Amino acid sequence: MNQKPIQTRLLGSTHQKVTRAGLGGEGILRTQGRNHESREVIQAAIDQGITYFDSARVYADSELYYGHLWKAQPHLRAEVFQASKSASRNKAAALVDLQQSLARLQTEYLDLWQIHDVRTPQDIALIARPGGALEAFVEAREAGKVRAIGVTGHHDPAILTQAVREWPLDAVMLPVNPVEEVLGGFLTRTLPEARKKGMAVIAMKVLGAGHYILPQTQITAAALIRYALSFDIDVAIVGCSTPAEVKNLADTGRIAAPLDEKERHDLLRVFKPIARRMAYYRGVIQS
Repeated sequence: MNQKPIQTRLLGSTHQKVTRAGLGGEGILRTQGRNHESREVIQAAIDQGITYFDSARVYADSELYYGHLWKAQPHLRAEVFQASKSASRNKAAALVDLQQSLARLQTEYLDLWQIHDVRTPQDIALIARPGGALEAFVEAREAGKVRAIGVTGHHDPAILTQAVREWPLDAVMLPVNPVEEVLGGFLTRTLPEARKKGMAVIAMKVLGAGHYILPQTQITAAALIRYALSFDIDVAIVGCSTPAEVKNLADTGRIAAPLDEKERHDLLRVFKPIARRMAYYRGVIQS
C-alpha cells in the first residue's frame, strides 16, 4: 500500500518508537465472539501502518482477537507495540493476569503493561503496599516479561498524579479531549508531572466513546484526534469498530499540522457549557 506514513514518536524514555495514532482496546475489540469483524479491524490497522495496539485483561475477547492474528502471522508481533493492563490490586492476582494476557495474546512479552483504572486513595494504598500489584509490575519489568510499565486513570486527576509522582513507572494513560481542557486536572497537573519524570503519555477518551462527535457543530472524529495530538503526548488511541474508522484514525495521524487557533477556539466554545456533564468517565466531578 503506497501511502504517506503516520507520524511517529519515541514513547517517553522507553526508546521505542510508535505511531502517534494507535488502535484502542474499545470498539469492536471489546466484544465476545466477533472474530471476523475484529480481525478486519486489526488487519486494517496493520495495513494502514499503525503500530500501537491497546488491550486489557478485562476487555472481553480483545486479547484473544490479537492473539489469533499474532499466532497466524508471528512476524507481525515483532513489528508492533502491544500493550495490555491488569486491574488487580495485589501481586499474586496481577501475576496471574499477566500470565493469562501473555497466553491469550500468543506472545512471550508485553511492550507495555499498565496498572488499570486507578481511582481512589484506597487503590493507591492497595497497589503500593507490600504484596500489592506494583511489586508484580516492577518484577515483571526486571524479568523481561514486560518492557515498560504504566498506570491508567480517568476518574480523579489528583489520584493519577499521585501515582505518577510516587511510583517507578514508564508511562501514564489519561483522557485528552476538549472537556478535559475546560475542567483541568489531567492536562494541567498529571501531564506536566509525567513529562517532568520523562514518562510516556498516552491519550485516551479522545472521542468520549463517540459522544463528543457533534456533526451539527462540525466537530468530527478527525478534529478531536488532531486536538489530542496538539498536546505534548506520544500517542492517541481510539477504539474502532470498522476498517473505515481505522482509516480515518490513520489518515488523521498522517496530518502534520495541529489545530489552528480558530479551530481550537471553536471546539472549546462548544464544550465549555456542557463539559461537566460530558465528563461521564470521571464519575462525580470534583471542583
